[in-house]
Amino acid sequence: MTQRVCIVGGGVIGLASAYALVREGFEVTLVEAQQSFASQTSFANGGQLSYRYVAPLADAGVPWQALGWMLRGDSPLKLRPRLDPAQWRWLLGFLGACRRSVNQRNASHLLRLALLSQATLQAWRDEDGLDGFDWRRNGKLVTFRQPGSFEHARRHLADSRQQQVLSHAECAQLEPTLQDAPFVGGIFTPDEEVADCHAFCQQLVARLRASGRCEFLLGRSVTGIRHSAGTVQAIELGRETLAVEHLVLAAGHRSPELALPGLKLPLYPLKGYSLSVPIGQQHQAPQISITDYNRKIVYARIGQQLRVAAMVDIVGFDPALDPKRLALMRRQARETFADAGDYAAAIEWAGMRPATPSGVPLIGATAYRNLWLNLGHGALGFTLACGSGRLLGELLGQRPTAIDMQGLAPRAA
Repeated sequence: MTQRVCIVGGGVIGLASAYALVREGFEVTLVEAQQSFASQTSFANGGQLSYRYVAPLADAGVPWQALGWMLRGDSPLKLRPRLDPAQWRWLLGFLGACRRSVNQRNASHLLRLALLSQATLQAWRDEDGLDGFDWRRNGKLVTFRQPGSFEHARRHLADSRQQQVLSHAECAQLEPTLQDAPFVGGIFTPDEEVADCHAFCQQLVARLRASGRCEFLLGRSVTGIRHSAGTVQAIELGRETLAVEHLVLAAGHRSPELALPGLKLPLYPLKGYSLSVPIGQQHQAPQISITDYNRKIVYARIGQQLRVAAMVDIVGFDPALDPKRLALMRRQARETFADAGDYAAAIEWAGMRPATPSGVPLIGATAYRNLWLNLGHGALGFTLACGSGRLLGELLGQRPTAIDMQGLAPRAA
């Protein structure tokens, strides 16, 4: 008998989960509070599918570095302390994860998941013909403005077999738009990718509709979860009740609002910003993806636009555009790639990226028999979505998972 799974959340994580479950033979009901899919955090993210650069933000020395950043007007990090216990619990958990040994362990979990995600997306493209989202394998170049940070990165390559250490001249030869950029060198990973996350989500929606195995409930907020004796029975949609066989929480940073007794969801939104800069025939935008390591800005050419993304703002549940942050990002992008596009016509965006203190997502079963999580991917949601969805499908299908779940399974409360 076919089982039905209800997924709460219609961003890239929820949609990739739905797609993977339908491929496994499940029937799916996907509930999304907004009137459209992927309209918030998944709408205009950085666009880089960065499979080998997945080290968590929490690392040795980061708290002191963050203090220095916060004293600068051009800091990539902004912290606004609030009278919010969730923020302080998250910050304490983050500080606890700021150790080199912990960072290395968590980075290995993320790398394992990222490489699975890359293979899964490739399989969906090859086997299902999934396309239409400006996917390219154009490589990623991480560039450095300071010799010290460049040397440190050179000594700690994520994968020395897949990464190339380049001088400034070699960077400019690889990507001519870097000729006059003030970088001392870079690290190039040839098989990194880029794509339009929002368009990817729309393609998943189209495939799910065509499958006949997925029902969508748009503009419906989950207001409660009914449960008894360790089993979820139904979700409440205002005055309506929907019975469920299995329930998956994939609602991003809003998921803690739905947490059941005994279930801890250590998530907090890390606000990020992006500019979608139109590229005309007269412009010279980089063809490969660029990450400005010292300024923490990423550049990805997606079709005929340059996506510029940056910033980590720990400011609570505030999705509003901050004109000062956007102006800083625009100015720094112009300084680096003056002729890359029409910056005056750039579309501005901000998104609330749901992150765990450790940077490692929560994927899998909970103490409730039929409640599952796919949460906390932070800035790596697009990168990790396909692999996370695949693991969830394997777990619900009671099949061996493609990778070891160590470090990824939800921790006990």
